[in-house]
Amino acid sequence: MWKTLLSVLFVFGLNTAIQAADENQFEAGKQFVELPFPVKTVDASKVEVTELFGYPCPHCNSFEPMLAAWEKQQSEEVDFQRVPVVFGRSWEPLARAYYTAELLNGVEQTHQAMFDAIHLHKKRFKNVEDIAAFYAEMGIDKAKFEKTYGSFAVNTKMNQGESKVRGYQVDGVPSLVVNGKYRVTAAMAGGHQQMLDVVSYLVAKEQKLLAE
Repeated sequence: MWKTLLSVLFVFGLNTAIQAADENQFEAGKQFVELPFPVKTVDASKVEVTELFGYPCPHCNSFEPMLAAWEKQQSEEVDFQRVPVVFGRSWEPLARAYYTAELLNGVEQTHQAMFDAIHLHKKRFKNVEDIAAFYAEMGIDKAKFEKTYGSFAVNTKMNQGESKVRGYQVDGVPSLVVNGKYRVTAAMAGGHQQMLDVVSYLVAKEQKLLAE
């Protein structure tokens, strides 16, 4: 009887220790940054994960397939968002192209294709006509694309995106932000896969808070 009791207590203590270790494996200031001022999320009933990226960024290109696989594994309680950043004049047209595709419900068929075009096929876009022609190859009406590209709706999204980048205090991409509270980068986490590990930890942390 005593042996059985001791065995139960040992297993309980071991599980408790493992759980405590898991809960403290990542720390603010080490593997992620806790933002001083949280940024409002789109849907407060879900845990939001926002990707900050740029089509010209080679690191974003390498990270995208891993992130896409991770996203598919998430439940409906996780709200995945993207914000294209503008770190230079050449980045602005491609960020605008992303928002245009988003408004025309074309992100799913064009997002990875844009990375492939730039980094695999070394395609360069000189103007909006070039970009619209490329998107037309993927099924988006060229005239609608050109009209939407310079629209008030896209301008609004560009301004909102810039505001979020400032709020998230992003200085490099790819970056991931969890629930408007935590920013994760490869440099802090230790690599792209480690980024996703940290984000999964933070998502679970936020889901627990929502359930309380």
